[in-house]
Amino acid sequence: MTTPQTPETEDPHAALAALTARLDEIVEAAGTDHWNAVTPAEGWDVAMQIAHLAWTDEVSVSAIRDADAFQTFVDMAMADPAGFVDAGAEEIAATGRDEVLARWRLARGELADELKAAAPGEKIPWFGPSMRPKSMTTARIMETWAHGVDVADAIGVPVTDDPAFLAALPHVARIGFRTRGFSYAMNSLEAPASEIHVALTQADGTVVEFGPADADQRVSGPLLDFCLLVTQRVHREDTALESVGEDAEGWLRIAQAFAGLPGGGREKGARA
Repeated sequence: MTTPQTPETEDPHAALAALTARLDEIVEAAGTDHWNAVTPAEGWDVAMQIAHLAWTDEVSVSAIRDADAFQTFVDMAMADPAGFVDAGAEEIAATGRDEVLARWRLARGELADELKAAAPGEKIPWFGPSMRPKSMTTARIMETWAHGVDVADAIGVPVTDDPAFLAALPHVARIGFRTRGFSYAMNSLEAPASEIHVALTQADGTVVEFGPADADQRVSGPLLDFCLLVTQRVHREDTALESVGEDAEGWLRIAQAFAGLPGGGREKGARA
């Protein structure tokens, strides 16, 4: 059973709005001096990170408004699965800081409106499995949070105690848990049939839980560590997460909350 969250945390739309606004504040305050600061993601600076968020928000809007137009993006991704995402970000990043920020602000605003207006049961096509509006909102929280952590690290702004970033964590964890089977598929592995219970401790001591309480396979530890791991922002051995059972540990080694090819993850010791 999942521990009840605050009203803001329960509402993914509010959590996404708060998170994007906070990341915007961080980037705006950093000014032009940090626009090309190198982030922990290899080959990506702050400009590329924000351009990627703008591109993904634009593509998400396309998926909601015009499934046929979105299929063009899917075809392009299938033709170049390794370079497609980078190419989209590079194209926008090349337009310059002011244009990138303007596009991101416009796209995320349009996407927020579309997600709120969409029927709850609507199936929105995506690069992985199709998603309902609430799931896509959660996915946007996850991706914005992950890239936001990279940006904040590059700029030198701590966000582990930031209210907007903290409010996003249960949403990131939720999609991290729900994509367990997807993680195996992306690594060409057969997902085990076992159930897993996940118990994650928040900064205030409360616990967020997923999966059957009586499951033999178990994962526990800090909520932040789990979110960093499923977004591949930290090496498994640099977390305080504990696992019980081979299936639980095996999942943590390949966990991937984002769509697309398996990420390279981060080297041990890369995140202090």
